[in-house]
Amino acid sequence: MASPLHVTDNNFQEEVLQSPIPVVVDFWATWCGPCRMIAPIIEEMASEYEGRAKMCKLDVDNNQKTAMTYGIRSIPTVLIFKGGELVETIIGAVPKVQITKRLEAHF
Repeated sequence: MASPLHVTDNNFQEEVLQSPIPVVVDFWATWCGPCRMIAPIIEEMASEYEGRAKMCKLDVDNNQKTAMTYGIRSIPTVLIFKGGELVETIIGAVPKVQITKRLEAHF
């Protein structure tokens, strides 16, 4: 069973922007209640989309450079990248169907 990849300021370029498949990045923090609500969704999607899309998590407290680069002001924020480009932004704890629908549009 696949699990989300924890990305950092140091490997964001390689793991997200240079990925040959779409990437979902969950910007979160340990103290964030709504972030804990969507964590299981990202976990499930890591297995469901294994090989077709990459699920990643980025702790905004420990990786402020990347969070600032993408203007993350509210968490959880889920960004979807394809071909190194930001193609979707989802702010807040949303149902799984909303994330999968936005991701599926980029296959």
